[in-house]
Amino acid sequence: MLDEIRSILTQIGEDPTRNGLVNTPKRVDHALRFLTSGYRMNPEQLLNSALFDVAYDEMVIVKDIEMFSLCEHHLLPFFGKCHVAYIPNGRIIGLSKIPRLVDMYARRLQVQERLTMQVAETINEKINPKGVAVVVEAQHLCMIMRGVEKQHSVAVTSSMLGAFKDNQNTRNEFLNLINRH
Repeated sequence: MLDEIRSILTQIGEDPTRNGLVNTPKRVDHALRFLTSGYRMNPEQLLNSALFDVAYDEMVIVKDIEMFSLCEHHLLPFFGKCHVAYIPNGRIIGLSKIPRLVDMYARRLQVQERLTMQVAETINEKINPKGVAVVVEAQHLCMIMRGVEKQHSVAVTSSMLGAFKDNQNTRNEFLNLINRH
């Protein structure tokens, strides 16, 4: 990838051999590999050691999970918060694994809508809960730095499954709890 990055630098009018850019291809290569490390992870490895049989049947929420990803359309970052809830049906996920799951999917080339659905669907498949809810609030540098250039816009996406989709009271409880400061 180093030659390709040098080529990009040349094509935009830069000299990849100048002092400030000599190590840039290595740094960009390292950054891109980190920002796309989610491709080298899978939910089974991530979650299987942290699935527990527990007779808890109330809502579990992990909110304000800071996340960042790369927009697959422009390769520019988007960043914000993810809120995840589920209602167990005999099984729970270790709490720390939920932010790790968000990171796994975020560290891929993404659109926010797919990221939101992937988190919800994976939890649903792994523990078969009574319901799953995921809300992602993010700012997209492709909207801030180019295109419409709207510096304060926030995109909000949601995926509601099971009880969160079917029961307005359950959905409202989740939304009220994630909006408390």
